[in-house]
Amino acid sequence: MAVANALITVVSTVIATELHGRVSFRSERKGWGVHLQSGVTVAVSYAFTTGALLCLHTVRPEPSAVVEQAVYLSASALAGIGRFALLRIVVFADRNQSRSIDESLSRDAVAMAA
Repeated sequence: MAVANALITVVSTVIATELHGRVSFRSERKGWGVHLQSGVTVAVSYAFTTGALLCLHTVRPEPSAVVEQAVYLSASALAGIGRFALLRIVVFADRNQSRSIDESLSRDAVAMAA
């Protein structure tokens, strides 16, 4: 079961990275470097959610299933927001600094962002 979970996690991360790059951020960046950076964001998210659950079990040794799920889902939501921000700002950042501000605020760019 653990091997299947790890395999699914790796495959879904690779697919999600491709989709984020092509659809969400419309980035031209490709290659293993992008997947490696994205993988690091997944590892940080995993550490964050695991840390949240460990803290819960330290504060409350036997939490109810509802409390445990609430902590996990809250931590996952925060980790997801943080991961999205890191992907946008770091992984899929526009490396070409020659774009002007006027071009990035064009009507088409603003419409795509909305």
